[in-house]
Amino acid sequence: MNKKNFVIDIIIFLAFLVAMEPNFSGVAVHEWLSLALAATIVVHLLLHWDWIITIGSQFFKKLWHTSRLKFVVDILLFISVVAIMISGIMISRVILPTLGVEIQSGMAWRVIHSTSADLSILLLGVHFALNWSWVWDKCKRYIFSPIGRLFKHKTTQPAIAVINDEPGS
Repeated sequence: MNKKNFVIDIIIFLAFLVAMEPNFSGVAVHEWLSLALAATIVVHLLLHWDWIITIGSQFFKKLWHTSRLKFVVDILLFISVVAIMISGIMISRVILPTLGVEIQSGMAWRVIHSTSADLSILLLGVHFALNWSWVWDKCKRYIFSPIGRLFKHKTTQPAIAVINDEPGS
């Protein structure tokens, strides 16, 4: 389960980075990738549902302050991402027209979209920092250890012995 979570987290992080810069990816990629990202975030939440319920039910009881802080940051990040998605749909220039839907989007939706995107970047950084020990542990286990074993395997192969059978040597 940890490996699956780690892979999904990496996918979310990389997709988020690409989606956050529509000038880099283009509006169409930005919108479709963001829609896929929303689905991936739902999977992420479902995989962590037990933690969400456990921490949520114990929020006002005796609980480590880090877990409480993580919970608050995650709730704010969730709200911010929902605001990005709703406002993004409201200002869509690709997905909605492709589906034959026309909506008059006002400037307020663009401001909400931009503000919530900026806030999400900040909250994602805090989320990442609060979970750094887990991220580092998984990087060591699933990335660095396999690479290290690969190089160790290559260097532990027996060397070819050179025998000098000239007389007097």
